[in-house]
Parts: sequence; C-alpha cells; structure tokens
Amino acid sequence: MKILSKTEAKRLSPGALAFYGDSVYSQLVRRMLVEQGDRPSAALHEMSVGYVRASFQAKAFELLRPMLDEDEADILRRGRNSTGITAPKSSDPAEYHKATGVEALFGYLSLTGADERMEELFGALLEGRESK
Repeated sequence: MKILSKTEAKRLSPGALAFYGDSVYSQLVRRMLVEQGDRPSAALHEMSVGYVRASFQAKAFELLRPMLDEDEADILRRGRNSTGITAPKSSDPAEYHKATGVEALFGYLSLTGADERMEELFGALLEGRESK
C-alpha cells in the first residue's frame, strides 16, 4: 500500500481521514483485546465497544492534545471542526466531534506510515484509561 506524504494526507478532507481512521483505530482496539487472551467473539465485541464509543474517544481527544506536534494537533482540530458530520441521537454532539478528530488523527498517522507514533499514542490512551 502506498504511504502518503504529510502534504498529500493533509489535502484529504477531515471526513476522509476519519473514515479511514475509524477502521485503523478499531483494528488497534481489536488487536489489543485479542493479545490480552482468547475470549468468545461476543465478549471481545462487547469489550471493544468501551474503546470505540464517542464518549471514550472524546476523553482520548483531551488526553492526546498536549502530546501532539503541530501537524498532528492541526489534524485533530480539523477533524473535530469538520462539517457535515451528524452525531447519532444517542451521542453527545461535542463528544462525537472530538471522536471524529481522534479518528482523523489515527487515519492521518496510518496513511503517512507513522505506525510507531500511532502505537505510542494508542498506548497513551490505554494508560489513561487504566489510570481512571
């Protein structure tokens, strides 16, 4: 798969970055859960929901923001501020927009081949969750 330059990735809309980033983030969550041990798929799914719901990702937004360089912070902000995103009725709109920012960030990191950085930030999210 082609690795995009930062410039190429920044040209993508925040919605496109979030669309891709949603799957990247979900894959990180699923891998982490499977690495913790063999469980029935229904249990794994239920556990994953806690990490992929907008309320958790909104907290992740706040946790990640001070850790980001200028380019990453810009992607996070653009994702949060993107238009044309309608939060589901079950979700708080502000949380949903922050979650979109997190997904855009993970999409950007993956598309630019920054896997090590992506793993570092994901690890920070897990540490933040465990410390609560």
